[in-house]
Amino acid sequence: MLRITSLFALLYLGLGAGLALAQENRYISDTQYIPLRSGAGNEYRIVHRGLPSGTRLTVHEESADGEWARITTAGGDEGWLRAQYLMTQEPAESRLRRVQARAEQLEAQNRELGEQVTALQSERSELSTQVSDTGSNLTQVTEELAHLKQISGKAVQLDADNRRLAEESESLRAEVDTLEAENQRLQDKLQSSAFIDGALAVLLGVIITLVVPRLWPKRRRSSGWA
Repeated sequence: MLRITSLFALLYLGLGAGLALAQENRYISDTQYIPLRSGAGNEYRIVHRGLPSGTRLTVHEESADGEWARITTAGGDEGWLRAQYLMTQEPAESRLRRVQARAEQLEAQNRELGEQVTALQSERSELSTQVSDTGSNLTQVTEELAHLKQISGKAVQLDADNRRLAEESESLRAEVDTLEAENQRLQDKLQSSAFIDGALAVLLGVIITLVVPRLWPKRRRSSGWA
């Protein structure tokens, strides 16, 4: 009895599933392929197997009964097709695809902009840190400048003293050079005087040697006959 009950339950579930599948919602695709013919009528040969819906084309003329139109596609295909398939507005599916493509493009741009915003926020944080560091450095430089201003008076005085001492040093160096030149001149003069004195002494010795013996009276020689 339990097996029969289980069997009926399975059959009921199976039928329910079948009914659920039978009641599933479906949609008819609006994609169509329209054949392109060489003339305004089905008896003419097909020059293109089928133009997909949403194809943009240019209408040049219509048949006398208005059922056919001669068109040219952007790709250069030319022929006749039934005018009932032509519409002045772009099909909804084509517009939807274009909108979806645009949405995907905008989404990609949005992601890119988000990444740029993140990068800019990071750069802003780094710049804020740099500004803070620069402010600290500026404070330090200001303090150092104030200190330099305090000692600038002494620095100017020291500079003036240094220039004065440098001028005095140059003056003393010039005096030393002058004294050295004078000393050298005196030494040369003394050496010249000593040379002259020596020469005079030698000349005087020669004169004495030659003259003095002649100044002494000659002794007479004693004669043996006296």
